[in-house]
Amino acid sequence: MALSASTRKLGSRVSALLASSSRLHSHATSFGFKEVREEEKSKMVGDVFTSVASSYDLMNDFMSGGLHRLWKDRLVSKLHPFPGTNHLDVAGGTGDIAFRVLESINSVSSRALRSGLTDELESGTRIYVCDINPNMLSVGKKRAAERGLGENPILQWVEGDAEALSFPDDSMDGYTIAFGIRNVTHIEKALSEAYRVLKRGGRFLCLELSHVELPILKQLYDYYSFSIIPAMGKLVAGDQDSYQYLVESIRQFPKQELFAKMIADAGFRKVEYENLVGGVVAIHSGVKL
Repeated sequence: MALSASTRKLGSRVSALLASSSRLHSHATSFGFKEVREEEKSKMVGDVFTSVASSYDLMNDFMSGGLHRLWKDRLVSKLHPFPGTNHLDVAGGTGDIAFRVLESINSVSSRALRSGLTDELESGTRIYVCDINPNMLSVGKKRAAERGLGENPILQWVEGDAEALSFPDDSMDGYTIAFGIRNVTHIEKALSEAYRVLKRGGRFLCLELSHVELPILKQLYDYYSFSIIPAMGKLVAGDQDSYQYLVESIRQFPKQELFAKMIADAGFRKVEYENLVGGVVAIHSGVKL
């Protein structure tokens, strides 16, 4: 049966309204310099880290000349983790931060024992490594096993999303995220979740590639970022596109002052940041009061 002109016209209007509604509910976000739908970004970022997981630490060494190790040491030194703590490291699948937190706690425990303290210093200590990418977690578990930590109950490996954490309210003494918050779709949601899971007095620390302001250094940094890093990714990891995304995503990330404001807007107090290497990276921190 043929449709009448009025019916066809009504159908066209309904289709147009549905298409319009779909556009309204599918907001755009950035994937590097590209604009993509929000629901696509997490999969695209997941593909990046699935691709680079096996060479992630090697590439970090090449790209930073080994400096990323010192930056991570600095992050944990500002955290001051203590025996008995519940600590959450988000987007930390390879275990780099978690291992440092554990070493710091063990150091405190050793000093206390030498001082004659008899408390069960590590009783209740838990370090949760949360990452959305199972391939990154597999790398971390393998590294833990190589360090003799494969069966250590203190280290807990959890597959999870920074924007929707599975941990209870007010359950963590500390929260760290290193080179990860830049990749989430909604930074404000990740910050809100960090605030939610922290106890009163809990500390938030974020290590992230940031923005260089000094003109000469910025010029050199931009050349290195766009000309050297993607080529290095192709040579070392066999993946130029993922490292092209890396350098583009850094430029899309909020500048230091704006990101500090976002942390404060999430509810944190005593918000501050420290630039390292002229702003190539920055450590942001805040406290839940």
